[in-house]
Amino acid sequence: MSERIPVIIDTDPGVDDAFAIALALHSPEIEVCAVTATYGNVSLAKTASNVQRILALAGRTDVPAAPGAARPLIHEQAEVAPDWHGADGLGLRAHEYPAVESDGARTALSMMAEVLRRSSTPVTIAGLGPMTNIALLLAVHPELTPKVGRIVAMGGSLGLGNTRGAGEFNVYADPEAAHRVLSQPEIPVTLVPLDMTMNCPADGEWLEQLYSAGPRCATLVRTARLYREVFYEKYGQDAVVLHDMLAMMEVVSPGALAATPQPITVDCTMGPERGRTSPGPRSAAGTSVDVALEADSKTVLTESLRRISCMH
Repeated sequence: MSERIPVIIDTDPGVDDAFAIALALHSPEIEVCAVTATYGNVSLAKTASNVQRILALAGRTDVPAAPGAARPLIHEQAEVAPDWHGADGLGLRAHEYPAVESDGARTALSMMAEVLRRSSTPVTIAGLGPMTNIALLLAVHPELTPKVGRIVAMGGSLGLGNTRGAGEFNVYADPEAAHRVLSQPEIPVTLVPLDMTMNCPADGEWLEQLYSAGPRCATLVRTARLYREVFYEKYGQDAVVLHDMLAMMEVVSPGALAATPQPITVDCTMGPERGRTSPGPRSAAGTSVDVALEADSKTVLTESLRRISCMH
């Protein structure tokens, strides 16, 4: 077997984040070197706690974790997502997860930088929430950009967003950070937008199969119950769209999602278009982003189920 890809997961758990982390921890192609938390679906205090809980559920408290940004780079966060993820971020099921206390001695930025410095091979950063921590890393440690092999970020939409504004949630939370990450020419970026994820729902049968895989998987599926109910009310379909899990499949199996390179602009104005991601003119640096727009949904969901089911 070839050498495992070192990965940093930057996340804001979040129901689909929990599935994504479980997938990463049970994928032999990668080594999860650190999990860093950002504000996003709920506050940083809750997302940081949820990271610890998810690692404990998976039996991987050995994986280093640390909290990062508590707010966007410039403007206040305009929207959170308790309607989908529950006030605790884990579908009102956080109490069913093991409780783990953080030592509080580390920060996301220092942990990410340390992983990059120590790694002898290029590190993939999986961005599952607002891109604030990643933007800060690139700004504060430009000398470490050669150590980042790739950024895979769940975010954006070339069509309709999913917030009260025009943007997708992760980008809308901090458009300035998203612009910083998506416009830089040094590190390849794969963006996994709503255009792809919304076409790859995990249906009730998929969830029931995972539920039957063991008590830890059952806890994970119960985490998605509220999300499943809200999705049914909104779309009339018994399913959940696990956006971050789909992005993680691209991390653990590069090429699992079919991507098209194109320049991406992020609207950072304060008007109604704030947070919108659009194909834009090529910059002077020739920067483009690999935008994942297609996937074999059946294969991606079957493989995700197989891997996460190992969390007995």
